[in-house]
Amino acid sequence: MTVRPWQEEWFRLGVAHQSMIVWRGVEAQHIVSTMRLVDTTAEQDELERILERSKPPMPITVNPKHYLLATPFRYRPHHESRFRDRASLGVWYGAQTLRAACAEVSYWRWRFIMDSAPLLDSELLTEHTFFQAKVEGEAINLTDPPWVAARPHWVHLSDYSATHAVANEARDKNVQWILYESVREPECRCAAVLDVNALETVAGGNTQQTWHCKSTRQSVMMAHGTDKFLWDF
Repeated sequence: MTVRPWQEEWFRLGVAHQSMIVWRGVEAQHIVSTMRLVDTTAEQDELERILERSKPPMPITVNPKHYLLATPFRYRPHHESRFRDRASLGVWYGAQTLRAACAEVSYWRWRFIMDSAPLLDSELLTEHTFFQAKVEGEAINLTDPPWVAARPHWVHLSDYSATHAVANEARDKNVQWILYESVREPECRCAAVLDVNALETVAGGNTQQTWHCKSTRQSVMMAHGTDKFLWDF
């Protein structure tokens, strides 16, 4: 049974044009992986073109989008996430602060280990690119009335039935993104972007960083120079 802890009028009263600058982290392994298979830059370029042709098409956009913005919308990942069930296209997630973005990546690195029995006693080292983007468009804000009245459903640690339902209905009603409370960093706000056209790159300044991640079944540490975060699980 679909969980719908909201009233129909909430979509009439609680949708507004909003914007936010957010951070997102992605694993930076794709170039290294293909470099192991080639000897020249020409071979590298050709291999990337072959791989690109084997992937689902990029989403149709009003304006050209950087691949870091568009990529999640071309896939249907096998695992579900807070605002995406297994049947839906990908959702682009971002967090208002860099720490919260690191917390989200750390949680999923830990989940990767815990869901893979051969890795339970492993120590995984990965490199991640964190970058900023601007989210702007028609949105529902689950931290404000009327939506906040159903807060226990939005922040549940493991039951995503309500958040899946609200995201699916939001798509049907042309809502472009959802502003919600971070479960990993409760003082922070996050964005679940349903429409790639709500995203734009942020230029200049310190808008892209490389972070290194050490993951075990007990903890995950993120490091960038002298900046370090640690989460115990």
